[in-house]
Amino acid sequence: MERSTIRLTMAQALVRWLTAQWTEIDGQKVPLFGGVFAIFGHGNVTCLSEALESVQGQLPTWRGQNEQSMALAAIGYAKAKRRRQIMIATSSIGPGALNMVTAAGTAHANRLPVLLIAGDTFTNRLPDPVLQQVEHFNNPAVTANDAFKAVTRYWDRITHPAQIIPSLPQAVGAMLDPADCGPAFLALPQDTQEIAFDYPAEFFEERVWSIPRPRPDRKAVADAAALLKTAKKPLIIAGGGVRYSGAEGTVARFAADHGIPVVETIAGKGGLTHHHPVHAGPIGIIGSTSANALAAEADVILAIGTRLQDFTTGSWTAFARDARFISINAARFDALKHRSLAVVGDALEAVEELQSHLGAWKAPAGHLPRAKALFDEWDKLLDEHQTPTNAPIPTYAQVVNVVNRVAGEKDTLIAAAGGIPGEVAKGWRVKAPNSFDCEFGFSCMGYEIAAGWGCAMAQEGPGAVGGTPIVMLGDGTYMMMNSDIYSAALTGHRMIVVVCDNGGFAVINRLQQFKGVPGFNNLLADCRIKDPANPLHVDFAAHARAMGAHARHVESLADLEEAMKWAQGNDGPTVISIVSDAYAWVPGDADWDVGVPEVSDRDRVQAARRHQDEIRARQRVGV
Repeated sequence: MERSTIRLTMAQALVRWLTAQWTEIDGQKVPLFGGVFAIFGHGNVTCLSEALESVQGQLPTWRGQNEQSMALAAIGYAKAKRRRQIMIATSSIGPGALNMVTAAGTAHANRLPVLLIAGDTFTNRLPDPVLQQVEHFNNPAVTANDAFKAVTRYWDRITHPAQIIPSLPQAVGAMLDPADCGPAFLALPQDTQEIAFDYPAEFFEERVWSIPRPRPDRKAVADAAALLKTAKKPLIIAGGGVRYSGAEGTVARFAADHGIPVVETIAGKGGLTHHHPVHAGPIGIIGSTSANALAAEADVILAIGTRLQDFTTGSWTAFARDARFISINAARFDALKHRSLAVVGDALEAVEELQSHLGAWKAPAGHLPRAKALFDEWDKLLDEHQTPTNAPIPTYAQVVNVVNRVAGEKDTLIAAAGGIPGEVAKGWRVKAPNSFDCEFGFSCMGYEIAAGWGCAMAQEGPGAVGGTPIVMLGDGTYMMMNSDIYSAALTGHRMIVVVCDNGGFAVINRLQQFKGVPGFNNLLADCRIKDPANPLHVDFAAHARAMGAHARHVESLADLEEAMKWAQGNDGPTVISIVSDAYAWVPGDADWDVGVPEVSDRDRVQAARRHQDEIRARQRVGV
């Protein structure tokens, strides 16, 4: 029997295959790939764009303003979809491709799926060197795209049109695997894209993908249950894996059944609402006094879906040396960290199986009530810092409180680098599950506005939280990457952007001075500029208005509240700017290990070094 084939160029076949991939969300069949962010240029404008143009109705293409920001928008989309749908970002070769490396690192660190496709040089090398080609004298096969190998879960260069037949399913498999999840990258040499090939017709048959739920080893679960039953002061740390597994309700019920308080990582925040009966606050360096007090006295810690980053563990100073860890994680690499009793498997499945082993066991009767009492004290401390005062300049905490109060129940808060993450991790009171996105795995400045655009797209269709993305960022981050305000204005996607103008990179200035270094090159007033006493002021509202956004600058918290209500009624993007205090922060009490000079002529640096040595003496190192 003669095999049926379809003759297409490699680029056409790639796009046709992408449109045949589907997934299910809430019982509804939807495209696996929600769309493409593209900047066309040398390497993807002739062949790949020709293929994408013909499928606009099935796979919409959105024009980006910057390759990095459009890939960050794809990450924001993946987060909002809880890794169940994927966006694509495509660039030219050379600088266009390299602009996406930062975004690839962000997706890799946060275990998030995005498909990155870049043009590449000629496989036949006849025109070498081509425009935008980097040349390695000892290895002519190396191109700029090799830079992605360090920051992707799957990497391939398609040098023959048949190679996409085995490669594409592997790329999708990596992106949907809860253990391996991360970005996939395809380099498409220009001459390979144009080649026609007779592809087997079955290659283009529709496929409905599902995200696997690997079950844990039975003995590991039994051992975990036995260890947990010995606990007098157990603690659950809920990470991002809880949310991506859809295990929020299961974990909450498990915690309530057994009287165990739940604290959240930055990625895990939003799995529970702020006032949930088992919620005891965010943990770690930008965490709450309640969560960190519970961590310090916990004897058994059940870590679910977290990679135990230093901001969660206080650089491993937050826990007693003899505390025992049980780590439930889909990734073996994460589950084994710090000699944890590893339970490798899906969070929902593993917690349900652990539940079946625990029976009627409960933590001591007073444990959860004490945790809630600590959390109530933390709430009162938040109120103290968030309540308006007579100070002429509002603090971040006060701004966060106003925005939080006006936000709709299902509006999604988006933040990333700078001082905002600490203030929203501590002070944003989550009203609905999965309405919080703080990218702090990579702490990528520039993520915020781009992710707001991607999140706005994700609010359309099945599985969407609904509501409006509310982006909060500082003036330094705004200056770094703001062009997707224009993107959202062009496409009509709705988001609210709140810019806190504190005159530079304020939170890193705080760390610099805390470790004994005088303010230097962070706040604008401390930079090498023409007039330090009068730094050039940026009118953020006017700038945003010039890109097509609704915009206002406000002077007070009362004006901010009124502007937020106004913004809720606007279409497209709205930008609100407000001057904020560069030196006032909500307190936290977890330590952080950073490098401090071992020798210095500065007394303050010497004191900071002694304090750093004290921190390191308390670390759990490899135990």
